[in-house]
Amino acid sequence: MKKTLQIILKALAGIVGLVLLYVVLALTIPLIPVQKKATTEKAEVPIYLYTNGVHTDIVLPIKNDQIDWSKKILFENTVSKSSDFNYVGIGWGDKGFYLDTPTWAQLKFSTAFYAAFWLGDSAMHCTFYKTMKEGDDCKKMLLTKSQYADLIKFVDSKFDKNSMGQNILIPTKAVYGNDDSFYEAKGSYSFLYTCNTWTNNALKAAGQKAALWTPTDFGIFEHYK
Repeated sequence: MKKTLQIILKALAGIVGLVLLYVVLALTIPLIPVQKKATTEKAEVPIYLYTNGVHTDIVLPIKNDQIDWSKKILFENTVSKSSDFNYVGIGWGDKGFYLDTPTWAQLKFSTAFYAAFWLGDSAMHCTFYKTMKEGDDCKKMLLTKSQYADLIKFVDSKFDKNSMGQNILIPTKAVYGNDDSFYEAKGSYSFLYTCNTWTNNALKAAGQKAALWTPTDFGIFEHYK
């Protein structure tokens, strides 16, 4: 019995140690910056980095001469079905968190466990906006056409596609408002690769300022003060 208790205590100590190590790394590694890539091309494509305090989205112009996102993320897939929007916010995350946890109070241990350890599916959350306003929670940046092309490739490649090459809508009533929808996505969420890690990687793909790695929105916005 004593030996068993010692094994259990050592296992618990190991778990606590790993958690503390993760917290330390999650607070320190994000402070290491990835600098914006230099370019001589004119920066003219406006995009936004947006956070709700926990989760970050990349907000893109719905249409320009490079892409029309409304042909991939359909207005008709929202509750409002309105089409008078100028921007679309796109975020990647765990499907269980997105669809089964409308508020933190409703978070289940099983949802959190599956998300943390690569066991769940992922989803893309897309929200339409008429206007965007800069503030502590929203940062504007200008991309060159080449940088935007790289961002388009990164974002579009994360959507799961059907045999026709179309984004796969997730039929659900668990939307956050009248102007958003969910789509199937590629990849698995984990404590090492979160929704904010995805956004951070999107910024890297576009040659913008980012953290070396971050699981939180703080780690991204720290570089946009």
